[in-house]
Amino acid sequence: MDFSNALKSLAAHLNAEGAPWAVIGGLALAAHGAGRLTHDLDIVTERRAQDHLVAHLESLGYETLHISVGYSNHAHADPSMGRIDVVYVDGETSQTLFAEAGEEEIFPGLRAQVPRVEHLIAMKVLAAKNDPTRRLQEMADVVALMRACSVDPITVRQYFARDDLLEAWEEIRDSL
Repeated sequence: MDFSNALKSLAAHLNAEGAPWAVIGGLALAAHGAGRLTHDLDIVTERRAQDHLVAHLESLGYETLHISVGYSNHAHADPSMGRIDVVYVDGETSQTLFAEAGEEEIFPGLRAQVPRVEHLIAMKVLAAKNDPTRRLQEMADVVALMRACSVDPITVRQYFARDDLLEAWEEIRDSL
């Protein structure tokens, strides 16, 4: 997948729409020093952008694999266009996430907003709750982020408590 070109296309569309957005997933982990192999491009934007973004991706030849209020997944037959996963947020979550995001260099000469580490961890915890088959990978990402970055453990614990995963938090805390 040509992450750089896909990201530039998404950025141009979302910026033209006036929709805030940020890189999440493997590219965000790498921006925070906790890189891992990734095969897709993950972004977060406001829920109000969903209809136009999905239409834009489909106009580029992406097939929408799944769509719900909070997520959409898109794949292209051309491997260089790859797969794009989008998380949609609104309300206080949107305001806080985008206000506290920081700009990072994702690729040489290409900068993007990246959520703060605690917010990435919150997304990982929620993903683990919503899809138990992803739990090991999501928790491995949490550990990698916590090893690479300074985080507020009280805030992180609250995310685990909110999603009924305190046992996983205790295992992670004890392993660090």
